Amino acid sequence: MRKGRFYKSVADIAQRYSESVSFDHRLYRHDVAGSIAYATALTRARIISATEQKQIETGLREIEKEIEFGKFQWDEALEDAHMNIESALIKKIGDAGAKLHTARSRNDQVALDLRLYVKEQTGETSAQLKKLQTAFLDLAEQHVDLVMPGYTHLQRAQPILFAHYLLGQVEAFARDLERLDDCLERTDVLPLGSGALAGSSILLDRELIARELGFAHVSQNSLDAVGDRDFVCEFLFCLAMIGMHLSRLSEDLIIWSTTEFGFVEFSEGFSTGSSLMPQKKNPDMAELTRGKTGRLYGNLMSILTSLKGLPSSYNRDLQEDKEALFDSVDTISAALEVFSSMLPELKINRARMEAAANDPNLLATDLAEYLVRKGMPFREAHEIVGKLVADATDQGTKLNAIALADFKKLSPLFDVDVADVFDVRRSLAARRAIGAPSPENVSAQIKRWRKQFRG
Repeated sequence: MRKGRFYKSVADIAQRYSESVSFDHRLYRHDVAGSIAYATALTRARIISATEQKQIETGLREIEKEIEFGKFQWDEALEDAHMNIESALIKKIGDAGAKLHTARSRNDQVALDLRLYVKEQTGETSAQLKKLQTAFLDLAEQHVDLVMPGYTHLQRAQPILFAHYLLGQVEAFARDLERLDDCLERTDVLPLGSGALAGSSILLDRELIARELGFAHVSQNSLDAVGDRDFVCEFLFCLAMIGMHLSRLSEDLIIWSTTEFGFVEFSEGFSTGSSLMPQKKNPDMAELTRGKTGRLYGNLMSILTSLKGLPSSYNRDLQEDKEALFDSVDTISAALEVFSSMLPELKINRARMEAAANDPNLLATDLAEYLVRKGMPFREAHEIVGKLVADATDQGTKLNAIALADFKKLSPLFDVDVADVFDVRRSLAARRAIGAPSPENVSAQIKRWRKQFRG
């Protein structure tokens, strides 16, 4: 690249500072695919012959195999993966390789490689999410009848089915899948053919290139195409959201695995011990996931910050997008793999969950609704039940142990059927509205998801 314009070689310290081949080499498959498709367009434009096109494709396939088998020697002096591959191609096939970069810039070349990479990783992440959803669904089917407390403010609130909680996780990750699909729509745009920023006087069939590479759309503005990294930001946001959902799940499981809760127990394969305390069994995989979510957020903020002050078109600052992107992909991939393997081994303490769910205070709202069904305004019923809870707490007794006579002192609407309110199973069965945790609804949702996964 320096031949012609420069008299001196780049300073060693500047070369080391600016190289990116140490990390962007992982784009090699996408770079090779892009170059092969580009050679097709150059042939159609009569820039290269059919023979030269064949030489280019054969040479690139050989280089690709050399890289795959670890035989390719990356040269940091050539800055990046793109120049390394092109240089190797020229050495391998001569002048035909030197023609490949006609009307192409590294600006549109790297934009293409990144889009191909994000498209691929969107599919990989989606597949991992579906595997995790299946693990939740399997666990829900195994414990479809298990009752547990639902929490707000980390305080016991109302009874739910454990399967309802698990299905809630399936819903959250379904939104992540939708976001990835939506992100793919804006990623699926071919930038190749935009040149450095203004295209080229050599007319290439960009729609042909798009078909060759499987792109649904072709970019409509060359200036925007080479500087656009919106799709990277959006993908990193999608990964950060997945991380957030995994982190909240981790927090639940960490708390529930404590002796104080005792709802779940991590298997030995996904737990660690203490270097000092022999009795410890720590939920490190969940804690690490909770911590790595901050890393995902940091990578998103890194690229957003890099982009915010850039003038239009390509700037070298955009080299900083790759390490953040690669790190987030690796981080979320590892986390999803761990959770998909860890969940089936999770031990569920049914007795502890059901004992906690039998706290009569969890049915205080049901008690207020009992009065509402008898004609009392809800706010009045809420106040009366609040007084009953306070009295029971002061007396050190349970809400369902209050005598009927004491109930009647606060409202004549209370009758002998008030005892039925404190049947947890009956309470859950009554919660039949769409989205509520009745056994009927939960079973239907399990069937719906199972059918969707099979479809």
